[in-house]
Amino acid sequence: MQRDYSLTGPESQRAIERGLADADWYRPPLDSDRLRQLMDRRNGRTAAHTLLWLALLVGAGVLAYRSLGSFWAVPTFAVYGALYGGSADPRWHENGHGTAFRSRSANDAVYYLASFMLLREPTLWRWSHVRHHSDTIIVGRDPEIVFPRPPRLRTILPNYLHIFNGPAMLKRMVAHAFGRIDGDTRDFVPADDLRRVVWEARIFVALLSSTVAWSLVTWSIVPLLFIGLPSFYGVWWLWFFGMTQHAGLREDVLDHRLNTRTIYMNPVFRFLYLNMNYHTEHHMFPSVPYHALPALHDELKSFLPEPYPSTWSAYREIIPTLLKQRRDPTYDIADRVIPDGGTIATSICVADHDSSVDLGAVSDLDVGGIRRVDLGDRTFLLCRYADDGFALTDGLCTHGRTHLADGFLDGCEIECPKHNGRFDLRTGEPLRRPATVRLTRHRVEIINCRIVGTIEP
Repeated sequence: MQRDYSLTGPESQRAIERGLADADWYRPPLDSDRLRQLMDRRNGRTAAHTLLWLALLVGAGVLAYRSLGSFWAVPTFAVYGALYGGSADPRWHENGHGTAFRSRSANDAVYYLASFMLLREPTLWRWSHVRHHSDTIIVGRDPEIVFPRPPRLRTILPNYLHIFNGPAMLKRMVAHAFGRIDGDTRDFVPADDLRRVVWEARIFVALLSSTVAWSLVTWSIVPLLFIGLPSFYGVWWLWFFGMTQHAGLREDVLDHRLNTRTIYMNPVFRFLYLNMNYHTEHHMFPSVPYHALPALHDELKSFLPEPYPSTWSAYREIIPTLLKQRRDPTYDIADRVIPDGGTIATSICVADHDSSVDLGAVSDLDVGGIRRVDLGDRTFLLCRYADDGFALTDGLCTHGRTHLADGFLDGCEIECPKHNGRFDLRTGEPLRRPATVRLTRHRVEIINCRIVGTIEP
């Protein structure tokens, strides 16, 4: 019997009742200073990788155009489509997290471009992916479960050309353009962002409609071969990588080692996929940018299952597993060896619960330093974002209730380690979604070279 994988059915309420919604997940121990090193972002390296991808895309497009009418059109358009409708996916993903570039505007620019190339409505899919990270492969909660059980195997090969998913995405986009918002969208997109969903859908529909009109006016399919149709004929590359992430693994568990794969890939695949083959590590620490995932893997591998040695080895597990789950939806891969151990290593300052608290010497907290402060049953975040810039705030993110002491400090902004929401430490105001609620700040001052905080009730 197939479970209800919709976000508005009984499985959603059942997940909430079982404590699987917005729950605490397993995380291996990782020194907080090392984590902050790994979370560092630079614009230069990502710009070079992005420009190389775009150059390859343009080069493949030029070759495809010149090969029109010949046999060579088939392989050149296959390459162009793979770079357009396939390799746009990891760029969409990393820039959507806001971790690819240090610059927020650069992240957003690439994110919106890749969203259009993949037919993904930007705000809708941003919130969808937030939910995917909160409730990874939790039935009734995760909107990005690709293989419901029992899996519909007859749809796998057609979806390598977007035969089923593509028209469904376009239909949803058109409905949103006309202001008709479906129940699943309302479930994970905040009401304040629904208007944005409508306008983004209208812009995307207008761009696609203009391309169709261009083809009709010129009575040529060529414009559509370069804009629109690559989202279909190029998506095979997205599926080739995407199937390896979670297919066939456990549902309804709070341990990414049981529902996510890490696979060793060659350098070409890793570039095209932006290191998302280290997918278990990414889910555990989504604030670590793609270029640091190999280093993160080295830090964590003693706590993780043995990585798959190749993409082919992953498929040798995935395909038989899906066939077995078609006959028995309860079947799970039982031979994954999960090492013991796993607590979050953080720097904790414990003090008595009082309105004024000595938080230590100024010299003990360098510029860029972060410290967790636990006072009785409350927890706080202490940061030094400049020479004379100290901030004391509530410790938990107002969105995902994750402790910000494991977050990324970028100037005077703190980024949540779970969903990449950001706050201004000077004001507490949310700067980047999914964070929308202000972070409570507490007074902090320097007295006799000591950091003294005053806790608000």
